[in-house]
Amino acid sequence: MEKKVLIELTAEIVSAHASVNEMSREDLLDEIQAVFGKLNSLAGVEAAAEGEAAAEIKPAVPVHQAFGADKVYCMVCGKGFTTLKKHLAISHNLSPKDYRKKFNVPAKTPLVARNYSEAKKKIAQKLGLAEKLAEGRKKRAKG
Repeated sequence: MEKKVLIELTAEIVSAHASVNEMSREDLLDEIQAVFGKLNSLAGVEAAAEGEAAAEIKPAVPVHQAFGADKVYCMVCGKGFTTLKKHLAISHNLSPKDYRKKFNVPAKTPLVARNYSEAKKKIAQKLGLAEKLAEGRKKRAKG
């Protein structure tokens, strides 16, 4: 498919989404990139070039430095985040599974900062969410 057509389709899709959702300038730009990237990959315009580039890609941040206590760094662009899942999907059109495969990140390595994960865990414990979940499962099983 021709790039001009892809750009027009991207503009239509993003404008439709933006008309019903409040979006910041950054969100809008990320959305444009994500939609264009997805349409481009679906059209197969650069499938061969992407395959060659994927073999040559080196992480922007070394694996051992990417997973810190306060931030997790994207190995595609080098930016630091608390969690990577949304950034990977929007900015790089990657699922966590594809990201792990691309950079040989073990499946058990969380894509969130350790301190963030610990804070969420403490909040869940304080609220007794594990017990509430267990009770809900028992009720559902009985009934």
